Amino acid sequence: MPEIRNIAVIAHVDHGKTTLVDALLKQTHVFRENEAEMSQTLIMDSNELERERGITILAKNCSVRYRDVKINIIDTPGHADFSGEVERTLGMADGALLIVDAAEGPMPQTRFVLKKALELKLAIIVVINKIDKRFSRPAETLKKIETLFLELAADHAQLEFPVLYAVGREGTVFDRIPETADAKGDVTPLLEAIVAHVPPARNRPGPFKMVISSLDWDPHLGRIAVGKIYRGKIEKGMKVVTANRLTNIRTVEKLMVYEGLKRTETQAEESGEIVSLCGLSDVKIGETVCDPAEITALPGVEIGEPTLHILIGPNTSPFAGREGQFTTGRQLEERLLRELESNLSLRVEKNGGKFIVSGRGELHLAILLETMRREGYELEAGKPEVIVKKGAGETLEPVEEVSVIVPHQHLGIISEEFGKRLGKLLKMDPISEQETEFIYHIPTRAVLGLRSQLMTATRGTMIYSSVILGYEKMGKPVTGNRRGVLVASEPGQALAYGLENAQGRGATFIEPATAVYEGMIVGINAKEGDISINVCKGKKLTNMRSKSHDSVIQLTPPVILTLEQALDFLEDDELLEITPLALRLRKKHLTELERRRAGRLHTPGV
Repeated sequence: MPEIRNIAVIAHVDHGKTTLVDALLKQTHVFRENEAEMSQTLIMDSNELERERGITILAKNCSVRYRDVKINIIDTPGHADFSGEVERTLGMADGALLIVDAAEGPMPQTRFVLKKALELKLAIIVVINKIDKRFSRPAETLKKIETLFLELAADHAQLEFPVLYAVGREGTVFDRIPETADAKGDVTPLLEAIVAHVPPARNRPGPFKMVISSLDWDPHLGRIAVGKIYRGKIEKGMKVVTANRLTNIRTVEKLMVYEGLKRTETQAEESGEIVSLCGLSDVKIGETVCDPAEITALPGVEIGEPTLHILIGPNTSPFAGREGQFTTGRQLEERLLRELESNLSLRVEKNGGKFIVSGRGELHLAILLETMRREGYELEAGKPEVIVKKGAGETLEPVEEVSVIVPHQHLGIISEEFGKRLGKLLKMDPISEQETEFIYHIPTRAVLGLRSQLMTATRGTMIYSSVILGYEKMGKPVTGNRRGVLVASEPGQALAYGLENAQGRGATFIEPATAVYEGMIVGINAKEGDISINVCKGKKLTNMRSKSHDSVIQLTPPVILTLEQALDFLEDDELLEITPLALRLRKKHLTELERRRAGRLHTPGV
């Protein structure tokens, strides 16, 4: 066997992990010069949603070869909502590349991923990326990284780590800060550092044993179990068992390893290699697969607890069943149970005919709903709610550390908005001539909808990130930040005349000719309180003629909400209808009479 190095690439979101992996793949000649991948970027982000959003959602494996060494690479997500992907895949690595943006420095998720890597005693190589960026501060960033290691390291050996400097998009890595901005280079210093500082995969003799770290699916091969061989040797055709189900003996029908981005079939592999096994149809992530001669289970994968939950169920609107392929509760349940097999951060609990789905954050839940929507599912979702705990006679709620970097002209907006939401300012630090970084501790329930609101207020110039810190005693209630809504009072097709009247009351969410039903939310009121309005109303024809009356109606373009923004928008008495073709906000009680009755029932003393 060749020498093997198993490394994970870890970082905060948008610090350049996937771009650096692109450079490693291209410069180690994984692809021929005429292959399409040589002209692509974000090669590892193959998922449609990943490419649209520019973020890594699922951890992925690949490999490169340098000299006589095979380097298995695990590209992990940087967003805190997908930290479960990091937790379940770090166990396959012996070392980690910690990527840090030279301008932003260590961020909340940098702390989280570094802490996990140090707990597993991985060899860390620090790469300060984007040194060509405006306002980059590599020397200051290194000082902050050293401070972070001092806080998190368990022993003195972990305080010694190699540091490299990179321009990821150019595919250049340097041992020291280059003297000129246009310095030439390649990724050789990084490859040399990996070979020198990451320990080779250990060859442990004995009966075969491995923990399943990931699951994949192939239409021809079925379920594919991925993991690093902890001990022994595995061969194609070998009999194996899962440690907690000893009577369930399976045959390894196909054995594969990663070569570049592809899986290559092999006959046998030894400990230290990352392999993919076919034929284990019912195995789960975290289970130990082993030789029947040695059935002791290895430690499983530890995953953090979810912090938000949402109630979803089959669509019950008047348009139910028109636009989706999968519309029943049974089909929803099957899909959610399938998701649980690979999405370890998710929890699903049946609640009557509906399901309580718990996740690590708004984005985590929104990505699941968006994926299901694109697969043809039709459903409805309620307002996301924070998961609270009971302890020592007190109610505990999750608290987050939020980091915001904004231009100086928006400082007042940040202070005002966090003040409303009970945020505690920990640090306010000017990081350049034009930007300031705020760090707040704030309850998760107060964070809902905050990111999109700040992004609008700062005209998209803000950099926002957060990470869960833990649970604290429940604080004061947060006052509502949303005004009332415009609710359709009649079913039909929206007309320009009716929408013109609606826009006199606030902003609308729909265009003319959009089908609406009674109780559907068609806009947001400029004032407090909900208003029922007939957007299907047309202009009445008369014999009167005047230039002013016959002028063309000029409408303001509608506000189009993304799925995340729509979830943020919801109040307790509202639902989000999700179909492959549309997102519709609606009231739980569609008629005004039902809403009045429900209001009276929930009014104290009535």
